[in-house]
Amino acid sequence: MKTMNTIVRTAASSMACLAVSIAGAQDLLPSAPPQEGGVMLTGGTVHTVSGETIENGVVGFRDGTITTIADAEIMQRILLSPDTDIIDVGGHHVYPGLFAAHTQLGLTETSSVRATNDSNEIGSFNPEVRAGVAVNPDSTLLPVARLNGIMLAGVMPRGGRISGRASVMRLDGWTWEDMTVRGDAGMVINWPGVRANPGMWRTSPEGDAVKRVERALDGIRDYFDNASAYADVKTSGAAHPSDLRLEAMRPYLGGEYAEEGGPRLLVAANDYDQIVSAVSFVAKRGIPMAIVGGRDAPLCAGLLIEHDVPVIIDGVYRFPKRADSPHDDAYTLAARLHEAGVKFCISGADRDGNVRNLPYEAAMATRYGLDAHEAVRAITLAPAEILGVDDRYGSLETGKSATLIVTTGDVLEITSNVAFAFIDGKRVELRSKQTELRDKYLEKYRQLDLIPREGEPARD
Repeated sequence: MKTMNTIVRTAASSMACLAVSIAGAQDLLPSAPPQEGGVMLTGGTVHTVSGETIENGVVGFRDGTITTIADAEIMQRILLSPDTDIIDVGGHHVYPGLFAAHTQLGLTETSSVRATNDSNEIGSFNPEVRAGVAVNPDSTLLPVARLNGIMLAGVMPRGGRISGRASVMRLDGWTWEDMTVRGDAGMVINWPGVRANPGMWRTSPEGDAVKRVERALDGIRDYFDNASAYADVKTSGAAHPSDLRLEAMRPYLGGEYAEEGGPRLLVAANDYDQIVSAVSFVAKRGIPMAIVGGRDAPLCAGLLIEHDVPVIIDGVYRFPKRADSPHDDAYTLAARLHEAGVKFCISGADRDGNVRNLPYEAAMATRYGLDAHEAVRAITLAPAEILGVDDRYGSLETGKSATLIVTTGDVLEITSNVAFAFIDGKRVELRSKQTELRDKYLEKYRQLDLIPREGEPARD
């Protein structure tokens, strides 16, 4: 009994420590209040992305919506209301807020602590799962991403064959409802490998490997067929028990159930034969789709263009795909897709803590052949188009959301910092746990007289 009591006390202590560590891993910054009055950003280089770049421009917005995009000379000819805040951003650059298309932000806090991971549902077929509902608005990873200009994120579930539905989230808000831009932005499907592989050590006959592939593909076909049959019965008005999983499949069945501007199937596939198999399956059903990953996408560019299938590049900071691939295989993928005429966007290789590196991954693509303007488009407007929110986000245009950033230099340069950030017109605080620790210890060394205090001249 003494041993058992010791075990119980130890377990209780461990759980308490875990609870404290999780509670300590909270973002303590308040959500930004709604915009009051107007804002005019003047004198900066305005990168509209969808149009021309204005060297000495003005971006004005009110009630969260962009009202003015013009040359700075317009300031001499317009009368502003008294509640307009004029911010001189001369020497800076204005961009749409960066958009990370494939993340688990808000679903994962500490990857090694199972209790803080909520991205993977139990089971193989979970179309009813909606990632945005599980997003933690107090995640400490959100301010880190915001500090480097990431204002929007596609949050995708993972695991199983049909993982669930992706959500587009703005990276600021008191609740997940506040953060949600589009709750159902696409159904995530992990396409099976379709090349029969008996295994490294040939422990099973090749026929068994072929059967495994066939079973996996049949499972997807059967699920879509069952969902179609269910939708037909429900549409006919016949009495039938409701099934939340099959109900969730309705927008993804094509045919009479297709909606103009409806969400896409987001199919994770990298190998050539995987991509061809997935596109062939989906094209027969008339369902819009996008490929997530697409390492071999340039090899089937014609097929992707024919069926208007864009690619979400799943990271530029990656090793070559095969042992005999060029060393820059991943770095040149964006340039090769662009040259072939395939629509694409760039997402980061990291899903949570280092989503902040998104602009640098786009910069690496420019180093290996992608035009710089296309690189910026690939992390702003292109993901907004693929995930169906480009009517409000992704570019600087009048009537669109004032979700934008002001940087000290080219957003693709690692030496540039974000000076101001706005989400739907709300000015977002650019602080994080890391900046708080930085400031804490700078003050320590000032008190120790090891570094000058603010306003004092620098020391030799």
